Parts: sequence; C-alpha cells; structure tokens
Amino acid sequence: MNTVRTTSKAVHPVDEILPIWQLGVYGFQHVLTFYAAAVIVPILVAGALGLSHDTLEHLIEADLFTCGIASLLQAVGIGNIGVRLPLLQGVTFLAVMPMIAIGTAAGGGIVGLQQIFGSVIVAGVFSYFLAPHFSKLIRFFPPVVTGSVILIIGLALLPVAANDIVAGRGTTTMQDPVQLRNVAYGLGTLFCILGIQKFFRGFIGTIAILLGLVCGTLVAWMLGDAQFQDVSAAPLLTIARPFYFGLPSFHIVPIFSMIIVMIISMLETTGDVFATGAIVKKSISEKDIACAIRADGVATAIGGILNSFPYTCFAENVGLVRLTQIKSRWVVAAAAVIMIVLGCIPKLAAIMACVPLPVLGGAALSMFATVAVVGIQTLTKVDFDNQNNMIIVGTSVGLGMLATAQPHIADNFPHWAQIVFGSGITLGSMSAMVLHLIFNHFMTEKPQKSAINTHETSATVEAEFVSYPHTDH
Repeated sequence: MNTVRTTSKAVHPVDEILPIWQLGVYGFQHVLTFYAAAVIVPILVAGALGLSHDTLEHLIEADLFTCGIASLLQAVGIGNIGVRLPLLQGVTFLAVMPMIAIGTAAGGGIVGLQQIFGSVIVAGVFSYFLAPHFSKLIRFFPPVVTGSVILIIGLALLPVAANDIVAGRGTTTMQDPVQLRNVAYGLGTLFCILGIQKFFRGFIGTIAILLGLVCGTLVAWMLGDAQFQDVSAAPLLTIARPFYFGLPSFHIVPIFSMIIVMIISMLETTGDVFATGAIVKKSISEKDIACAIRADGVATAIGGILNSFPYTCFAENVGLVRLTQIKSRWVVAAAAVIMIVLGCIPKLAAIMACVPLPVLGGAALSMFATVAVVGIQTLTKVDFDNQNNMIIVGTSVGLGMLATAQPHIADNFPHWAQIVFGSGITLGSMSAMVLHLIFNHFMTEKPQKSAINTHETSATVEAEFVSYPHTDH
C-alpha cells in the first residue's frame, strides 16, 4: 500500500487519472464551455453557402464527432502526435471567412463543400509535415504580424454576425428593410450574455455564450419564431461517414488559402501550449510544439475526410484549466469521449440547427468582437515609434477592410486570385506577413523579436496567449 501511495505522489498532475465520476463531471464542464463556439462554425458556413437544414445537421454531428477524435489525439497522444496536455480541440474561427469565400466562389451548395473539404485535407497534411520545422520560422511572426492578423480576423468576422442579426441574404448584400424583431433577438441575446458575464463568475460565467443562445432561442420559440418539429424526425443514433457529401475536389487557390489559415493557427496553438504549460507547471520544448501541431494537422485532415473543418486548440478551455486548476489531461480525454457520443446523436444537432439566425448573430457578435480586442492587446507589444511597424499594421488592416467592405472587388479578378482578394482575412494576413519581411527583415539588419520564444518565461507567454479566442478564433 505504501508503495502505491509513493508512486501516486510521483505522478505529475497532468497525468493523474481522477475517479470516473470526477472525470465525467469535469469533462462535461469542458464540453459546455466549448459547445457554443464549436457548433457556430458549421452553422455560419451552412448559412453562407445556402445549405439545407439536413446538411447543417450532418455538419454539426461531424464537427462534434471529429472534435472528440482531435481532442483525444492532443490530450492522450499517439507516438509523436499530440502534446499530452489538457488541451481541447475545436474548429478554428480563423477558417470561417476563407471557407465561405472558397464555397461561394465554387457556386455554394454541396460543390462548395467539396472544395472546402479538399483544401482542408491538404492543409492538414501540410501542417503535419511542417510541424518539426515550424519553431525555426516563429521569428518571422512577431506581434506586429500576429496582432495585425488577429485584429483583421475579428473585424472581418463582424459582418457575418451582423448579417445573421438582420437575417440577411449574405455579407455581400445589404438587408433592406431590416425587421426590428430580428434586431431585438440579436441585441437581446447579446445583452443576456453581457448580464451573465457581469453578474456571474466561475462556471456560470464560462458558459455565458451557451446560456445566451438558450435564452434567445427560448424567447423566439415562445413568440413563434423558432420551430422544433424537425427534431422529432431526426434519427436517434448515427455515425459520421467519410465523404458523406461525395469525394472532395482539389484546387490550388483554395488549398493555398487554407494553408495560410493553418500557418496562423499554428501560432495560436503554440501560444496555447505555452500558456497551458505555465498553468500546469510543465516545461515546454520545441518537440512539444511539434507534437501539438502534428495533432492539429492530423485532426484537420481527418476533419476533411469526415465532412468537417480545420482543428486547433481552444483557448477558452485553456482559461477553464487556469480557472478550475484541474490539470489532468484525462479530464479532456473524458470530454472527448462525451463529444464523440454527442456527435452520434442527430437529435442534438437538430436542436442546434433550430437556433434562429438573429439569436446566433447576437452571440457571434460577442465572440468575434473579442477576437479584435485580442488583436489590439497583441499590438500593444509593438514599437510604433518604428515607422515600419506603422506601415505594416496600417496597410494590412486597410487591405483587409477593403475586401471586407467591398466583397465584389474580386469579381473581375482571374479565378485563381478571387479567393485571395475576396477574403479580407486572407488578403490582410498575407499583407502583414509579406510587409514584415520587406520592412523588418530585408530593409533592416535587426529583425524584430518574436512574440513566441522558447527562451521566454512561461508566465510571459501565458499572459500573451491564454486569452486568444477561436476565434478561436
């Protein structure tokens, strides 16, 4: 007995296996924290591509199922895949606008999905093989680049939320007239979320988005604007099938666009890994970063095969680990199993598909605006006395907003260029990366110090990255 106790004390808290009931309770808490942000991506993509209600239900099921697989890869690990920390995986917000651009350029519908899935698979494979080399490239992504990119992402996503609030016909069309009822649902949901965040702390505060969606949907249902009759028609159980919508198609420009998304996602994953390492008091090496990015890559490729999207670490759940101080990675493994089970229950996906667009838009507005704020926080670390940095940020944000405010600007470009110039996120991100190389590397002997450096203290990196939404996004 004494030997057992000694061995138990030697186990790091990250590797501690808690009693089954605790794994279940803490794991379910992770799922609740993550759930609203997880399902919002397929809902937004489905709405933009004009997909049917049944198609949306399947995308939500596939998303949850693959989230579970991805989280097991990251928390439990297989060989050199997975960092084996309490990191929960989800679809990244970074990919929303590029995927919408890819899908709409292909004509929307199932054909658009096939192009999205093809680019997701290739981008996942790319990430897997780039993983061991990525740490050597981090110096090219200092705060002036990452801050610009995150700010552009937040600003470019806001029109998506605004379109949902007014129940619009897409971000390329001005909704006129706007129904006051829809605006009331959107703003009512937003105010509900703000009230919960103001007056509640701890667990309730962490699920403010989910509670806001529930409250908004219940009000819409009582007023006759949310219907649930399709829930009873949904089957009881199902399982995600590879290539459910047909074989994916592969095209150079969509693939390039998704690879850019994955490169940016690697930066967020790196920050989340360092942040989690600081929380659980475990040192992080370059090998750990490579293992984490490999898991993202494999999960993303699996996502494309199982009709889902790119995967990355969810910073919301990193914050939950810090809040609760429950450090065991097996809690995330339990959450992963729960998500796999939920992904096999179509009735749950059918309920989420019934959330009215204005309600969804109110919640999305809250999340996407937070992304922009994180970008601003990151930019506070930039030396703006250096004129080069002013040029990089100003030009990149300007180009990103050009494509966001005037989405038809790309209509007369060659087809290969439409996805780049049709997405504010892609255009702005490429601008930030290229201009940084031109102004801070090719035109100066001393490149700016990277925001992510393996020699920095874990506490510093935690302060910089733990608040990244996923955006998570």
